Amino acid sequence: MIEKGSLGSILWWIRQTLLILLSCFFLIFGVCILISGYQLQNPYSFILTFFASNLIILISAALLIVFVFQMKKFRKNSRDKKNG
Repeated sequence: MIEKGSLGSILWWIRQTLLILLSCFFLIFGVCILISGYQLQNPYSFILTFFASNLIILISAALLIVFVFQMKKFRKNSRDKKNG
């Protein structure tokens, strides 16, 4: 039988995993936009594409780091509760 606390823990892990996958998707998407921006002929369009893709990359990488650290912290705290 599933305990009440473990179901919440499983849902938390699923949510964190989905958020990490979403962040990875947008990180790859931003890199693809950046690469395609170098093929543009118009300098104005290039500048807009360059900064937009870098913003997407920056936000998704920052969120990816946050989600990974949250998972590490949660795992460490759950181990400490089991041991002590």
